[in-house]
Amino acid sequence: MSTYRIMLADGSSFTAEQGETVLDGALRQGMHLPYGCRSGACGSCKLQVSTGSVEYPDGLPQALTSEEQKSGLAIMCQALPQSDLSLDWSPDPGVLPPEPRLLAARVTDIEFLSADVCRLLLQLPEGKRLPFWAGQYIDILLQDGARRSFSLANSPHNDERLELHIRRVPGGRFTEYVFEHLRMGAWLRLEGPLGQFYLRENSSRPVILVAGGTGFAPIKSIIEYAMAASIDRSFEIYWGAGSVQGIYMDQQVRNWLSKTRGNKGPRLSYTPVVADVGAEGGWQGREGMVHEAVLADHPNLSDYEAYVAGPPPMVDAAEREFIRHGLDPQRLFYDSFEISAGN
Repeated sequence: MSTYRIMLADGSSFTAEQGETVLDGALRQGMHLPYGCRSGACGSCKLQVSTGSVEYPDGLPQALTSEEQKSGLAIMCQALPQSDLSLDWSPDPGVLPPEPRLLAARVTDIEFLSADVCRLLLQLPEGKRLPFWAGQYIDILLQDGARRSFSLANSPHNDERLELHIRRVPGGRFTEYVFEHLRMGAWLRLEGPLGQFYLRENSSRPVILVAGGTGFAPIKSIIEYAMAASIDRSFEIYWGAGSVQGIYMDQQVRNWLSKTRGNKGPRLSYTPVVADVGAEGGWQGREGMVHEAVLADHPNLSDYEAYVAGPPPMVDAAEREFIRHGLDPQRLFYDSFEISAGN
């Protein structure tokens, strides 16, 4: 059986066995490459292959275009090495994210924030906590082994209860259960923390945070952590939704602005954007697509770091247009909220 060596830009390396994906080889050896869904759909593990070749036995992954493949980009969770590889990527210096764990948690609160968004609060057993980094997510494990991924909306420093924002998907197996049948006191099994969408603290660059719908959840975690840690950086929050009701914690953000104004720590600004105001009156904010609002305010993004979370069309558009407007791809972090098969 062949063994392939994968070299990273900082000189570190790991190996992948024949038939093993690049990501699986990395995780097996404690190397935390960026990843998200691990199904090839979200694109979080898309990296540049400088030398060497990979193949995809099941066909080109959903998150990779043929043009990107020709340019040398590859999806690490699906790519099988066919030779030694060199990747144009370096791990973050310092401490690695906490290792995922399997836990059970009890539902202690169900709050309906809008007609189709609810907030769940989950309590871990006595003496148990879930260390995580601001922006990461957990998987809820269903009885048949299926998984549903949800970002943690609470800050890591406030981990007594885990906060999830769940959007109802019509006909969705799990989300319909949450809205129609889940009761306080019920137990859910989970695994986490997961994902590479988290605040990079080894940077002083100004930050643009873009949320689409319940993509606000990991952004909330990041901001509340930045406030608790008195991180001295500029954070510009852009929250987009299809309707006014989709900005379901607008007052919460405005409370952050009041609390941080003139104080030491993060400097916050906030721009809510509604795609379709329709017949709803009284909306005084921006209208249109949220990534376009960012570009209207920042036609040159070369000095920024950006975090984007939400539905795939929004994330894809933001990724494409932000890079076209000068954002370094190495300073773009995103979490694409794919809907699982069967919801």
